[in-house]
This record gives sequence, C-alpha cells and structure tokens, in this order.
Amino acid sequence: MYDGAVILESLRVGTELGEIPLVVRKLSRYAMSTASADQPKVWSVLEFGVDDSRAEDLAKTLSEALDAPGWYADFHNDDEIFVVFPGRVFRYARGDSGARAEAQEFGRTLKIPEPQLDWTF
Repeated sequence: MYDGAVILESLRVGTELGEIPLVVRKLSRYAMSTASADQPKVWSVLEFGVDDSRAEDLAKTLSEALDAPGWYADFHNDDEIFVVFPGRVFRYARGDSGARAEAQEFGRTLKIPEPQLDWTF
C-alpha cells in the first residue's frame, strides 16, 4: 500500500477520481503561509492510501488532473516514491537523492515555492 496526500484545490475543476479506489486516511484544512500568488491561502488536504497494483494508474490520473501552475501530489511506500506534477510523473527509489533533486528542480520550473518541495525522502 502506498500512502500519500493531494491538495484538493490543486485539482482542475471537473476532476473525478472515482475509478481508482483510495483509502481515506485523513481530511484536513490548513492556512498556508507559504502559498504562492497562484495558490489559495487555505488548503484542503486529503491523505490517502492506494493499493500497490493501482499506484501507476493513480500517478497517470493525477498528472492529467492537477492544475497548473505550481501544484504536485506525492505518495510512497517503503521502497519508492511517486511525485506527480501536471503532465509529468517522477518515480524513484526511496533515498535516491539525485532523482529527488531532479523532481524538485522540475517543481521549481513550475514556480512551486521552495518550502513546498519537501515530500518524503
């Protein structure tokens, strides 16, 4: 099982994720002091689990559903991490600092604020 989070405000209007079963772990709302000018100041965060067999499907679906600019979602298990941006998926082994740095650099091209580029290592 992979665990992750998606900011609901990051999804394009009209997005539905009903075809991929998710286990809802937690739903929270936060005031964000690091929000960019393109992001709302309050976020709704859905923490979820997804079965190993559906992780690739979820990554592809999210890459098509995330709004631009400046959003991503991530999920991981004990062995690997998915970081999903609009139109781009990074999948790499946990602890691979080079692959993580590559994903972070891509996030910077989308003008994601530096404090937000802090997913699980």
